[in-house]
Amino acid sequence: MTDSPVPHDSHDIDLTIRLREAPGAPETEFRLTADGAGALAESTLPDPAAALEALRLHAEAVFFPRPGPPQLCTQQYGGPQVAVVTGRYLGRDVDREFSRTDGCEISRWRAMAPLLGGTAGSTGAV
Repeated sequence: MTDSPVPHDSHDIDLTIRLREAPGAPETEFRLTADGAGALAESTLPDPAAALEALRLHAEAVFFPRPGPPQLCTQQYGGPQVAVVTGRYLGRDVDREFSRTDGCEISRWRAMAPLLGGTAGSTGAV
């Protein structure tokens, strides 16, 4: 088995990311397209390779969470940023919103920061 940057299927990742730093702020839009060989030329994220790695590690849990007991989340505020990710991931529709409104949301944001236009561990700010 080879360790490819994304699971293999043909042109399996086509995601649009819309990021707003604050209410009323202009929206920044990115696109990530990839196949089994990696990111394609039309990708506009600052670091598509890092975004693909974040997807490999976290997409299943973040985009398609399994039902379970309610999560206890710290009541902390991480900032007004909001990102919406839509499109297709490995043949499945994606429509997820990311925010920084509590500890659980901040954790999801950090895990997917490269996909949201930032770098791993960042706030996602561009």
